[in-house]
Amino acid sequence: MGSERTAYLVVRRHDGLGNVYPLEPAHRHLIGRAKTSEIVLADDLCSRQHAEVYYREGGWRIRDCGSLNGTRVNGQLLTAEYALCPNDEVQIGRTRLVFVERLDQLEQTREMPVPVGEERLLIRRRLGRTRYELTDLPDLSEQDIAEPPTILANRQRISRDLSLLYRLALEMGMATNETELARVVLNGLLEATLADAAVLYELQEGRASVLAHQERTLGGVCPRMPDFVLQEVLKTREAIFAEHPRRLQLTDRDNPRLPQSRSGSGPISALVCAPVVIHDRVELVILVCVLDPLKSLTSEDLDVTVALGKQLAVAWQAVRRQQELAQENKRLRDQVLQEVRLVGESPGIQEVKQKIQLAARSDATVLIRGETGVGKELVARAIHLCSSRAGKPFVCLNCAALAESLLESELFGHEKGAFTGATERKIGKFESAHQGTIFLDEIGEMTPSAQAKLLRILEGHPFERVGGSQPIRVNVRVVAATNRSLEEAIQAGRFRLDLYYRLQVIEIMVPPLRERREDIPLLADFFLRQFAQQMGRRLRGFTPAALKKLQEHNWPGNVRELRNVIERAVVLSHHHTLDADDIWLAPVRPEAVPAEAPQPVYEPITLEELEKRHILATLEHTRWNKSQAARILGIERSTLDRKIHAYGLQKDGGKESAGDG
Repeated sequence: MGSERTAYLVVRRHDGLGNVYPLEPAHRHLIGRAKTSEIVLADDLCSRQHAEVYYREGGWRIRDCGSLNGTRVNGQLLTAEYALCPNDEVQIGRTRLVFVERLDQLEQTREMPVPVGEERLLIRRRLGRTRYELTDLPDLSEQDIAEPPTILANRQRISRDLSLLYRLALEMGMATNETELARVVLNGLLEATLADAAVLYELQEGRASVLAHQERTLGGVCPRMPDFVLQEVLKTREAIFAEHPRRLQLTDRDNPRLPQSRSGSGPISALVCAPVVIHDRVELVILVCVLDPLKSLTSEDLDVTVALGKQLAVAWQAVRRQQELAQENKRLRDQVLQEVRLVGESPGIQEVKQKIQLAARSDATVLIRGETGVGKELVARAIHLCSSRAGKPFVCLNCAALAESLLESELFGHEKGAFTGATERKIGKFESAHQGTIFLDEIGEMTPSAQAKLLRILEGHPFERVGGSQPIRVNVRVVAATNRSLEEAIQAGRFRLDLYYRLQVIEIMVPPLRERREDIPLLADFFLRQFAQQMGRRLRGFTPAALKKLQEHNWPGNVRELRNVIERAVVLSHHHTLDADDIWLAPVRPEAVPAEAPQPVYEPITLEELEKRHILATLEHTRWNKSQAARILGIERSTLDRKIHAYGLQKDGGKESAGDG
């Protein structure tokens, strides 16, 4: 029972030959779907123990093991033991196996001829779906100890390849760009196979260009893929395994005279080429080749290459999407930075810019002061974007825009059922701004209870949601703003002195626009270009008369008013250059209002007379709408009627308002 009697069963596919299963005379080879079989077939028409091949009386024989669908040899259904001859075809389910005693007995009629002028490589096998996609793979078990070395080696190769594919999938997931991804794949292919080189090609308009290549011992020389191989892969979208037809007969390194590749890098003995399909289109091609005629690639190498190609397709899309998101994020950040630009060259605005840079270096609390419309929120965003928290949330809250009962809920959140209407838990602004910045506009309007909670947060203490008891800690930088005098609010008892000191660590005063008139032309030109681009208008600028009109205005609404004026002019103007007629300015003149209202003159009257006069004044203010007057006076409607009757108050002319009811 010498090794010279070893035979082979070779899988025959519609496009060539597949796996090779050695047959040892000392063993009986069970063929079936069960993982304990020596030849495992992933075929749903194959029984778990389908057939058996064995050596007896000087020849190889096969018999059916009572399978459901039967075993056929050369098309004939087996009913008894059959003596196999070279090139007999055994059909088990959908699988066809060719029996040979030597591999050189295989008929090569299915090998594809190579066009004239191309390298004399013959396609041995094609593959569209790798065996690693199947769910019924043979695995290692305790019985493998008694199995033939060739079967054990095959299963060990599968186990090794699966481990490699898993590790490479993790490394692909950590790659951040195409270069890193290509390096992982090519190094993995050189580790999984005996290949001398691995190349990744990118397809553009039907042409393949080298994207990356890795060599084992070639000194940086990249082999060239034969043209007919590329065309076959693109046409069929299947991976191919090709080799030189005389490779198996070569025994001396100096004897073979294999054709040189056109790049002059050396002879190609065998190669595996696999397409990488992304979005139903072949965008990449993997080439693995050996140049040493005494080495070759195998069907297992083809399987591994196809499996890596499929993993690469998924990872490539993920990396590309990540880069697209990074570019979009950069574009949006540039847009935001453009929108938060502090335009101006005046000394006042230069001082603000300098303080922004200094404040951004730390996490200290910042208090921004200035009139309405000067751009306090713009300054707060600039501080956030210049700080180390730039990539984290920036949350804004106008403390004057919410009712007292809702302010604490917005700031700190609430639990379900904390108050009427709280149907679910809500995360507050402070939690939303964790590790980022929260901007509290109109801080002087904050309620006393909210001020107490804010002070505790600024001092590093946790807080609870409204209606909750779970302490919550956040890492938030607070930037506050106000257009009112906090000092007056402290004297009136509306603002806590300790909170005032805690907020005013860094103070930035933003000057009003009337105090930096030299910035008006720059701001006007900036807004003009911004709105003209948004609306698709081609505007060349301002006439001298328009600029003079802009600079002479007192700008009570500051930069916000200037922005609205320019936007209105861009929308309504019919000229290519904005003139003075296009600049419409609001007639409001707050500077003409007296700074102090006249004090009332004392008049010695009784409380009864004072009440009578006040009720009459309130009725005249509401045009004798008694319901509205009662609400203003804070009394019941019936009480108001009694006082009107008691004081003898009457409405001069006309009927009472319909609201009297």
